[in-house]
Amino acid sequence: MVVTRQSELTPPRAEKRPEEITQHGQVRTDNYGWLRDDNWQAVLRDPDVLKADIRDYLKEEVAYYEQSTAHLEGLRKTLFAEMRGRIKEDESSVPMRDGPYEYYVRYREGGQYPIYARRTGEGAPEELLFDGDKEGEGADFFDIGGVDTSPDHSLIAYSVDRLGSEYYDIRIRRTENGEEFEETIPSTDGDAVWAADSKSFFYVERDDNQRPKRVKHHVLGTDPATDRLVYEEADDAMFLGIGETSSDAFIVIGIGNGVTSEAYVIPTGDPMAAPRLVAPRVKDQLYDVDHRGEHFYIRTNADDAVDFKVVRAPVEAPSRDNWVDWIPHQSGRYLSGFVPFKDYHARMEREDALPRLVVGTYEGDEHAIAFDEAAYALGLDGWGEFDTEMVRFSFESPAQPEQTFDYNMRTRERVLRKTQEVPSGHNADLYAVDMVMAKAQDGSDIPVTVLRLKETPLDGSAPLLLYGYGSYGIYIPDSFSTSVLSMVDRGVIFATAHIRGGSAKGRQWYLDGKLDKKNNTFTDFNDSAKALIDKGYTSGGRIVSYGGSAGGLLVGAAVNLEPDLYAGVLAAVPFVDVINTISDDTLPLTPPEWDEWGNPITSAEQYGWIASYSPYDNIKVGATYPPILATGGLTDYRVTYWEPAKWVARLREETSGGPHLLRMNMTAGHGGSAARFERLDERAHLYAFALDVLGKVETVPVEHGG
Repeated sequence: MVVTRQSELTPPRAEKRPEEITQHGQVRTDNYGWLRDDNWQAVLRDPDVLKADIRDYLKEEVAYYEQSTAHLEGLRKTLFAEMRGRIKEDESSVPMRDGPYEYYVRYREGGQYPIYARRTGEGAPEELLFDGDKEGEGADFFDIGGVDTSPDHSLIAYSVDRLGSEYYDIRIRRTENGEEFEETIPSTDGDAVWAADSKSFFYVERDDNQRPKRVKHHVLGTDPATDRLVYEEADDAMFLGIGETSSDAFIVIGIGNGVTSEAYVIPTGDPMAAPRLVAPRVKDQLYDVDHRGEHFYIRTNADDAVDFKVVRAPVEAPSRDNWVDWIPHQSGRYLSGFVPFKDYHARMEREDALPRLVVGTYEGDEHAIAFDEAAYALGLDGWGEFDTEMVRFSFESPAQPEQTFDYNMRTRERVLRKTQEVPSGHNADLYAVDMVMAKAQDGSDIPVTVLRLKETPLDGSAPLLLYGYGSYGIYIPDSFSTSVLSMVDRGVIFATAHIRGGSAKGRQWYLDGKLDKKNNTFTDFNDSAKALIDKGYTSGGRIVSYGGSAGGLLVGAAVNLEPDLYAGVLAAVPFVDVINTISDDTLPLTPPEWDEWGNPITSAEQYGWIASYSPYDNIKVGATYPPILATGGLTDYRVTYWEPAKWVARLREETSGGPHLLRMNMTAGHGGSAARFERLDERAHLYAFALDVLGKVETVPVEHGG
């Protein structure tokens, strides 16, 4: 139970300003809607314009959180020191060859931000391209969107966000002497894709509602206000992005959301060419485009290929009429990614929550790379060049630090290039990794990955931290986390529930956890918790649930269903005010997400789906809720600051138990701080709260040695 000074403290009480909202004949009352600043678009660009009464209230919440958890300050410092001690501070990525240079990213000892650099080869002098520590010095918030090198290697286009609102400014710099060009391109998504002649690049401009709306073409040395409009997306329900094919021959304009997509291409050698449509968008059909030789290679779920296939089409005539199956669809084998090279290709697949990498030739010879582990993560890093026999991939598991391999697709030789170092020591033999299959209410098997100390008893006495996400088809890989070890080393079992709404078991697993089936996500999570109890991993009231963003929706809805199941809840930037947000088409992410949740504006039925689970609207009045810590970011455009603020205010008003705390970051957005050690401090706050709830504040972590 929480060791806190609640009896000595009075939590902030948000003033009630009731607002009645009527939709489809249904009336709901929102007492705390005033916490949303009507001028929120301006707040994203200048947090100082936030209304005074809202700012005052949020500051009260900040002060209350600090007072309520002051007794955890020592533990937080200990956790921070542990997590920092597991990070190699002067970390460096394995260099990747691109033309005459090897490019890499590194950190300096004590540095908060990455340094982008290159060299001509091993042992050659380093050429520093962008020093994040220097550029971000003195900033309250600083995030690097990208550092994109021109094809002739003489320039970089770099982007930074200094507010946390994800409006990135792009600037250009010469690599030879660091000379800056005069122009600044504001309000972009951070990416720059160069034309082949290195004299211009393409970027995506965001509008005042933080939506990526326009692709523009910037010629170096010109006024950005005169940049040519290349493409503008009229449908607010579609996202817009840019990239380039593996061959570097085409710039790709990608338009889409979670269910529908479309692409245009522009030759990198002819940047003034009009974008050419590959295939028109078709509702509920996705495709993405890559290129080799005379063909586009297109990964798609067309023709009922639920788990995706790869088709091939002529560059000169890429319409659907000319699509020919090249890697056929195989039900249950989720084809999550495909990369063509000149003579070889590589793809990522997943089956029953386990990934594998498949490489092959264009003549049909192929083989798989997999690992004999209960749970693990693979990453396909590709290569810096198109004409190569090499591909780079990574392997890690919840107990094993990441390893980076270079793999020769012709000889099948695998070379270990790097193993993630844990300076404070890491003994993987101390841990056990289990894959548990939990039974859902309808009989479906839910994969649950478990990381625990081998010495942790499986008699129901162990506390457990249960993590989940379960939206947008996002797969949570079974990767190695240096921070979560601070929980596990204290005897807390860490489990990840691969619930419906994600894609651990393929795209159908996602489709079965959205729209009218969204409740499967929440019941799957609670069923995962119960399965872990039944199997002796923990017991009721010994579980802390943990989710962020849409995962915050998950833990908010799950605790509403069964508040007695959990000892505590960690809700990071939680999407909890769902019915209000998805009913407001002015908010940045609302129109693109109607295909995920439903459209409560136009459909009474879909309004009913969302209203039935929206965490803010389904709090069990009078029930005893466990301790809850919610976090937020003032300049967060993805989950706006008022969602966790309103939720915590209503929890305090309508339930007993608690405490219910809000930790609001007044100088950051959705991801919190982008500085690596500040991110660790944020994680230490979450874990200290969980350990307090679980009665593990005084527990000494296991020794690793070394």
